Amino acid sequence: MAVRIRMKKMGKKHRPFYRICAADVRSPRDGRVLEELGTYDPMVPETDARALLKGERIQYWLSVGAQPSDKVKVLIKKYGLNGTHLDEQRQALDRLAQGRRRPTPPPQPARRQEPETASAEAETAAE
Repeated sequence: MAVRIRMKKMGKKHRPFYRICAADVRSPRDGRVLEELGTYDPMVPETDARALLKGERIQYWLSVGAQPSDKVKVLIKKYGLNGTHLDEQRQALDRLAQGRRRPTPPPQPARRQEPETASAEAETAAE
């Protein structure tokens, strides 16, 4: 059985998302897979944070003869176990995590309370 490591397209229109999978060569692009090995989200603003791979599992599939597609080969070279961009990826993920933290809201200005005499006068006028 020939195995190929490729990207399975998910997501919706104008919002692509890919799962990096090991699949039989005869299965369709978005068909049945043997194992999911990571994700690739091209919509993430930080370029180095787009690919998240399971390096040990990818090494296993490569060792048993799986052939990666061209795009996946580049991702493995950059973000695999001994990737060339691992430090940049870690920094990009940290920056994204900081951006997700909600800042503390600024203090609200104190509301001005109306004098009680004005409200008391309004109540007596209503009666």
